Amino acid sequence: MSSSVEDRQHGAHFVEEPLEQRAVSPADHVADPGPLGLAAFATTTFVLSAFNAGMVPKTLEAVVLPLALFYGGTAQLLAGMWEFKKANTFGAVAFTSYGAFWLSFAAYVKFIAPGLPAAGAGTATGLFLLAWTIFTAYMTVASLRTTGAIAAVFVVLLATLILLVFGTLGGSAGAGQIGGYLGLVTAFLAWYASAAGVVNATWKRSVLPVMPLS
Repeated sequence: MSSSVEDRQHGAHFVEEPLEQRAVSPADHVADPGPLGLAAFATTTFVLSAFNAGMVPKTLEAVVLPLALFYGGTAQLLAGMWEFKKANTFGAVAFTSYGAFWLSFAAYVKFIAPGLPAAGAGTATGLFLLAWTIFTAYMTVASLRTTGAIAAVFVVLLATLILLVFGTLGGSAGAGQIGGYLGLVTAFLAWYASAAGVVNATWKRSVLPVMPLS
């Protein structure tokens, strides 16, 4: 109570300024995190898909784990947090979720999969992929109001996951391999969208078109 009296006596005011009247500091300006998130997703997807497509021996697949942990996982998760800062709901949900996907994938492969019974390993992996397929399905619908470049990434990613689910749950090696090739296409589409974001921002004009849909 005494401090309140002193505050009034000294003319102190603790009424917060309206948001629109506050000075904007340099910290309020955040660079577009989209190209980072897309590059992280593309790079990790490319390396894993090379194994799924049968282009690289499975015995070397552990090389995916550090990428999934640090680039596809951590960097993409950070991109999602910055998208929240920019009030971009789609980007925030997409990058945060797929960053968590790669982190959980790395943990699953390293700590969980080795302890699963061989007869049920395919079912466990298929269920994991099925859950992400459902998420990707409604994110694909949302992507149709972003840009053609982003929508293309999600459409092909959805097809990739569907084939990988068939490959694991249905035991179809052919479906899984085709899913691997589609994963490579997904990676290149994501790299294109990332490159467009970086190049267009740097050149201050549309060098690589992204075809806005909204």
